[in-house]
Amino acid sequence: MFDRLSINPAVAGTSGQLCATALLRQQWSGFDGAPKTALLNTHMNINRISSGVGLSFYLDELGQQKTTFAKLHYSFHRKIGAGTFGIGLSFGMLTHRLGNNWIARQSPALDEAIPAAGADDFGLDLGAGLYYVAPTFWLGISSTHLTEVKMDAVSIQTRRHYFVQAGYDWAIKGDKKYVLQPSVLVKNDGGGSTQFDLNATFLYNNMLWLGVSYRTEDAIAPMLGYQFKPNEKSMLKIGYSYDVTTSRLKNYSSGSHEVMLNYCVLLQKKPDTQIYRNVRFL
Repeated sequence: MFDRLSINPAVAGTSGQLCATALLRQQWSGFDGAPKTALLNTHMNINRISSGVGLSFYLDELGQQKTTFAKLHYSFHRKIGAGTFGIGLSFGMLTHRLGNNWIARQSPALDEAIPAAGADDFGLDLGAGLYYVAPTFWLGISSTHLTEVKMDAVSIQTRRHYFVQAGYDWAIKGDKKYVLQPSVLVKNDGGGSTQFDLNATFLYNNMLWLGVSYRTEDAIAPMLGYQFKPNEKSMLKIGYSYDVTTSRLKNYSSGSHEVMLNYCVLLQKKPDTQIYRNVRFL
């Protein structure tokens, strides 16, 4: 819920700030070769051309498979009502690598499916999205892996994914000191797999938040976080969540851990200095 850019390039710059987000995730602790994920992205607005730009870097490890993903985001902005509407595109490079440290019934030399020295391949990837954000709510729809790139050297082909995300900030009884923030993320792989993330956080005094997330057929994740303003133009957020596994993996996994760090600063153009000259005052 704190990283909308990675799945929707239209988000870039719509906050009117320069923002950077870092995520670290250890999934399904207790498994050898369990998934580990790191993400770093940044984006900002460019008022002169009514646009926003962003950059994302993604690293994922799952057993013998390592995936890296770097992509650029561009979003064209239009003011609609009290909010900003963005139309976005992303372009990136996706790389997959398979190691050779496999355990097989036969030795690797006799199993042609196991590369003796590992294997890697890469491909170009595209994404697109629409996004609208107003002071109290946001809504987005997007798709990633539009090209469904095929990497023959590692026998992997990406599949087009679709996302719908939305959220709302509700000031309880009109008091901004107590804000309830429900949100939802719907994910579909273009086939028979659809997953819902249902989230709710309670923000107190624009400083401390507590919440919970439910991911269908996977986990319940309690979370907590703290945010503060180093100065009037910036905001620093840090958060932690723990996934309590609800699928059959709960018998083997001790859950998943995720840490988030976010920093945003408002970029204000320095006012032009006005100079007046008059021959009377030479």
